[in-house]
Amino acid sequence: MSNPAELKSLLKALKLSGILDHLDVRLMEAQNNELSFSELLAMILTDEMDARRNRKLQRLIKRAHLNPGQTLESFDFSFNPSTNAVHIRELATCQFIERAENVFLLGPTGTGKTHLAQALSHMACRQHLVVDFYSFHELFATLTRADLAGRLDRQIGSLIKSDLCVIDDFAFKKMDQKTAEWLYAIVDGRYALRSIILTSNRALSDWAGIFPDKVMANAVMDRLAHNAHQIVIKGESFRKKNSPQHEGA
Repeated sequence: MSNPAELKSLLKALKLSGILDHLDVRLMEAQNNELSFSELLAMILTDEMDARRNRKLQRLIKRAHLNPGQTLESFDFSFNPSTNAVHIRELATCQFIERAENVFLLGPTGTGKTHLAQALSHMACRQHLVVDFYSFHELFATLTRADLAGRLDRQIGSLIKSDLCVIDDFAFKKMDQKTAEWLYAIVDGRYALRSIILTSNRALSDWAGIFPDKVMANAVMDRLAHNAHQIVIKGESFRKKNSPQHEGA
């Protein structure tokens, strides 16, 4: 078949957009460089594979509701020297997910905890792992809606099965018995099987105070703290640094 228009029509029908998008360039390369049929085939199949991987990555990022701009590449490690860049980059390999370890990012408001949690989530998505990213408030709002709709078990089951679950602003406020039980179900279901990342403005020693009773607090905390990486970030707020008042000071 020598008709490029007909070839493109077939590629479109077969949904081979990775090949279709680069076809003209690849045909020109093949002609100019006198490539063999097998060399041309390898190139166009690689284009298709790359396109599919990228589409899958974008689907995973969208599913996790990640901020496209909050990646490891965009994080300023020089702003807060207390941030352990070596430890963060080790976590970015996602081996902690393979080992089902948890990560706690602790520190004052505005020191980059959420950005780092997002960045690690992006790295997980790049390895085609499924990520759930929620703020503390959003998580329980989602579970409440699921409960009212009669699909709470399905929602909790989904949160248990994802490769990485992230709860931003953990321990933001106290929980009642029902929400504490929901959290326990998620933590217990993931325990020693799948990883959790928590960010919090509160010290670890203060977390027990958000639970309705000590028994529930101990049950959740024992499971969360097992094999957890604790990263404490100190220093000034990024937002304060970039505010007009700070710039004019």
